[in-house]
Amino acid sequence: MQATLDLTVGYSSTCPCSAALSRQLIQQAFEEDFTDMPVSRQAVSAWLGSEDGILATPHSQRSQAHLSLRLAGDLDELPLLALVDAVERSLGTALQTAVKRIDEQAFALANGQNLMFCEDAARRLHHTLRDQPGISGFRLRVVHAESLHAHDAVARSEWNWAADSAGEEWP
Repeated sequence: MQATLDLTVGYSSTCPCSAALSRQLIQQAFEEDFTDMPVSRQAVSAWLGSEDGILATPHSQRSQAHLSLRLAGDLDELPLLALVDAVERSLGTALQTAVKRIDEQAFALANGQNLMFCEDAARRLHHTLRDQPGISGFRLRVVHAESLHAHDAVARSEWNWAADSAGEEWP
């Protein structure tokens, strides 16, 4: 008998386009503010620490990976923790529960260094799941819940998934 494990893993994602637009606005403001002024390290540091320096921020999304995993028939135990750990490592920005300011700063740093479109997340997960022992097939759907668009960004991928289950409804 073949078993299927369905799970949803939450993570955070930051839009690469939004990050590029934010950097562009900050760069333009820097050029305007320092046009006729000598630039010292202290002046730049003070400017970056002011509200004038960071006038735009990239938008992030609360994202979800919906996974349907066909488990190999010879499994002795359900590899749930190992799978969730592998998925979270692959995405790099697992959701945090109660955090302190220092934790939130570390999370903001991780998000800023891990920009991804939903297609990037789907590719990462596809490669990760293909390498997981005990999985004989899967389909996945990632959703980046957009914070500034009226639609969500969605990507799908599958490997070794039976054609008879292609029409099933996704969460």
